Amino acid sequence: MPRRKLKLQHEVEELSILDVDGQVDTALEPALNHDELLRIYRAMVLTRELDDRMLKMQRQGRIGTFAPCRGQEATQIGYIYPMQKEDWVVPSYRAPGAQIWRGWHLEQILLFWNGYEEGARTPEGVNDLPVAIPVGSHPILAAGIGMGMKLQGTKQVVLTAFGDGSTSEGDVLEAFNFAGVYQAPVVFVCENNQYAISLPRAKQTRAETIAQKALAFGYDGIKVDGNDVLAMIVVTTEAVNKARRGDGPTLIEAFTYRMQMHTTADDPKKYRSDEEVKEWEKKCPLLRFEKYLINKKAADEKLLQEIHQDVIDEVQAGLERFEKCCVPQPDKLFDYTYAQLTPELQAQKEEFLAILAQRDSRNRKH
Repeated sequence: MPRRKLKLQHEVEELSILDVDGQVDTALEPALNHDELLRIYRAMVLTRELDDRMLKMQRQGRIGTFAPCRGQEATQIGYIYPMQKEDWVVPSYRAPGAQIWRGWHLEQILLFWNGYEEGARTPEGVNDLPVAIPVGSHPILAAGIGMGMKLQGTKQVVLTAFGDGSTSEGDVLEAFNFAGVYQAPVVFVCENNQYAISLPRAKQTRAETIAQKALAFGYDGIKVDGNDVLAMIVVTTEAVNKARRGDGPTLIEAFTYRMQMHTTADDPKKYRSDEEVKEWEKKCPLLRFEKYLINKKAADEKLLQEIHQDVIDEVQAGLERFEKCCVPQPDKLFDYTYAQLTPELQAQKEEFLAILAQRDSRNRKH
């Protein structure tokens, strides 16, 4: 049989609607009224403000290590916007704005990153899974949820978001394949923020895009400007509608940038330059969207400032609620593994509490 080229069905598109100066391609612009645009903007500002406050709190020792999301606000608000209440979301650990949009309480997010189990308890009526910390461990859960939806014949959709580093994990590729084989209603969103902790994207894969990985599994992949919230909304809406029709999954590559460290245990200056960060600062999703809102006469500087102040007040109120319920209970550390503690664990618990009691006694004396 002679050698011949196969004609593949799929191609990869790339989309950007809003440029860095806030100028919009009107042919691609989604039909959103001013109220919806301001709602989207406020959610992005809330995401940024919460992230900044959490970083300060972590440095002060008031919460534990967490994963900052500064620079990725447009990505997460853009992909969460088209999701309906009955749909399911399997979130990334870098998506507090998306969680709040879905109905998670601000103080829950703070509790989660401070090690309280209450922070992982999904609010009543919210179809979300808790955050999964191990890299790439959650998309396969989304594929399973999607398969359940297909078997039940519902019109629900499941969306899961993950980083570019996750696409090097076997579980993620299995999720891609499973969803493709069974045409499950799954939207995969890869937040390509250029680094898997310290490993740059160029050292993760030789593929020109991450989006093209979908082609190997028989469905569409699209690369989108992840700092353009309008483009994210358009692309995710298309993917959600496609899944809801029963036409299978989509892989969205949101091309964005992590402006801060991978987690607060990380020092990004060891693997990337300040010049690189400054170049991406020019592409800030918030500044871009603000210019768009002003150009569109959906807002003026005064209104934007009022939104910022309202968000600051909301975050402060959430922090106060968090600190009221953030009461250390060290004795509970041992109580959730077995119905009845083993003798070894009981001894460890007693020793641990005795050490704490001695420390407290010394502190009172001083």
